[in-house]
Amino acid sequence: MKRKFDFYIVPTPIGNISDITLRAIEVLKEVDIIACEDSRVTQKLLNHYDIKTKCISYHKYNEKERVDSLIKILNEGKTIALVSDAGTPMICDPGSILLSELKKNNINITALPGACAVTTFLSQIPRDTEEFKFIGFLPKSEKQILDLYEENKYTNMVFYESPNRILKTLKIIYSKNHNLKIAIGRELSKMFEEIIVDDILNVINHFSNTEIKGEFVCMTFAQKNQELSYLKDKIEKLKEQGFKPKEISEIISTLYEVNKNDIKEILY
Repeated sequence: MKRKFDFYIVPTPIGNISDITLRAIEVLKEVDIIACEDSRVTQKLLNHYDIKTKCISYHKYNEKERVDSLIKILNEGKTIALVSDAGTPMICDPGSILLSELKKNNINITALPGACAVTTFLSQIPRDTEEFKFIGFLPKSEKQILDLYEENKYTNMVFYESPNRILKTLKIIYSKNHNLKIAIGRELSKMFEEIIVDDILNVINHFSNTEIKGEFVCMTFAQKNQELSYLKDKIEKLKEQGFKPKEISEIISTLYEVNKNDIKEILY
């Protein structure tokens, strides 16, 4: 493998160990160092594919202190691959501090395509629009969760949740919207993968009667805005002034913080 880059961001399987690309295996074999969250987790993957590369820990508790040592390794002419325990690094995983410093030091960086829980989940969920907002892990307090949902209720809001918090989180959101449709993905790519698209109360009841295991990816479907009639006159005035539908959608969305798809329903 010819070295075009110094630093590689390498996705690893989110559940099924076979879900790794040939290029990822090649890179992990060829680099000098693998920076990983938990060497015990990463070593299982490396052993499976007979990868002998040395690992060093890089996680949220030591990322600041690791930056200088990693840059020193790179300045010595060596190469590094960054992996997380599962999925694509930098998606709800440490790495932002390191990448900022690498950019400042003009280190050549590339990212490999590969497994990610968000895209794996969304590719199985029928949606009216491609638009969604990824939140990451929700905050812990009830007020913060409610405020976040209220802020994003007119878009498809995607978030991660742990098995010990999922029921509590769903009940908090349910208290805000009894008629909400929600999609849930659990144990993605594994033997007991489960995808549910249903009313939130039915989902709550489902998980209230079963042992909850595995990490969750969730999406609250966008709530239809029933209060957009006040925008009709403004849309008509923009039409009269010769603005095209796409331009009108951009203007109204920016000025009134309304989802573009809801505006399209009025436009057409």
